[in-house]
Amino acid sequence: MKLALLAGAGGFIGTVLRYLLNTWIYRILAYPLFPYGTLFVNVMGCLTIGLLSGIAESRNVFTPELRIFIFIGILGGFTTFSSFGYDTFAFFRDGQIGLAGLNIFLQLFLGLSAVWLGFQIARFF
Repeated sequence: MKLALLAGAGGFIGTVLRYLLNTWIYRILAYPLFPYGTLFVNVMGCLTIGLLSGIAESRNVFTPELRIFIFIGILGGFTTFSSFGYDTFAFFRDGQIGLAGLNIFLQLFLGLSAVWLGFQIARFF
């Protein structure tokens, strides 16, 4: 239960940060047609998870609880795209090119297909 609460507390922080950054970007750019706020959040999340996972792997400075709070909680609430980016990077880093490509394809294809399917289902309600 303690770990779930750590993840949840971190998720709250990440979600609030995502909301604030996204809102700030849209105000600065006068509400553009392209989702720059989402793009910025996703890229920042990927940069952050890359930086912190590199530190975690090379210096072993994060306890398991801190990893859950930061990686699953804060970054998970900030953007799940960072997890997708790190998982794909890890496949490439480990020489598993096929799994990296499969992950990219499945995440994009199934994710976009699920959005389309959900939209279609919603038409019946």
